[in-house]
Amino acid sequence: MTEQKLLIGDIGGTNARFALAAPDDNGYDDEQVLQCANYESPELAIEDYLTRIGAPAPAAICLAAAGPILDGSVDLTNNNWHIRESNLSVNFGSPHTRLLNDFEAIAYSLPTLDFSMCEIVGLHQLPDLSRPDFSVGVLGPGTGLGAAGLISRNWQTIPLITEAGHVGFAPETALQRAVWEILRHRFGRISDERLISGGGLENILVALSEIHDEPSPALCAADIFQQANHNHLAGEAINLFFEILGQVAGNFALSTGTYDGIYIGGGIVQRYQDLLVESSFRASFENKGRHRHLMERIPTLLIKHEHPGLLGAAQVARQLIASK
Repeated sequence: MTEQKLLIGDIGGTNARFALAAPDDNGYDDEQVLQCANYESPELAIEDYLTRIGAPAPAAICLAAAGPILDGSVDLTNNNWHIRESNLSVNFGSPHTRLLNDFEAIAYSLPTLDFSMCEIVGLHQLPDLSRPDFSVGVLGPGTGLGAAGLISRNWQTIPLITEAGHVGFAPETALQRAVWEILRHRFGRISDERLISGGGLENILVALSEIHDEPSPALCAADIFQQANHNHLAGEAINLFFEILGQVAGNFALSTGTYDGIYIGGGIVQRYQDLLVESSFRASFENKGRHRHLMERIPTLLIKHEHPGLLGAAQVARQLIASK
């Protein structure tokens, strides 16, 4: 392989997923997943990846990372990697480097998603992102709760980078308030992420066990989903999880003005599409009192593409080359 391509990546606390994108084509190829713990630095992981696939130094580098990007650098939360744009440029001889927050990268992918890559939740079509002006949002539960927006004005797209998962949770029903009270005694302040994440689902189950005065089963999030049809506490926890996800998504749309569509990402929901579609997610999303009529017009969609962050990183890498 001699053609110089664009290196893209999506890096979390455990895995680093790398791929190559062509400057003049959509998508990516040569995807590989490396274990972060096996490398002392991101540069060593990238060197190993390029060696494995026989690729030269890339023309541009764009990496999405699970953390806030400050002054062109990011410290990974769950490993000791420190990634800096300037270090990537020096080590790989590329003047075009960019770090993105992981949900910022997903936001950049949204205009590239077609019908086959999304599941519509509710009676709506795909948003038309081929227009010069639009405002859309994306959020998704995983280890945490990520959220971002993408705003286009006169064909110019601007990401809206947020930490919206850490806003305070506002219970809307008696059951939600009872759950909030139990978790408040345990954690103090309760953010949306305390309920809408893998650990959040586990928190909901523990709270429901106390509310019903039943022993709390020692289940991780994956086990809770697997037992949805066999364990009444697991089923109730999942129903409440999707109900709260809907109201949080609606709050995000109202707070950011992303009225052209809200996308749901994150591995947790992707693995359980049917449960999302059949849940009260959409009813909860629309339940905004005097603004119900507005919410009813907003499409909600589940992202089915397995790695939209790589699609978004590829889009930004191409922009870096195009602007040189």
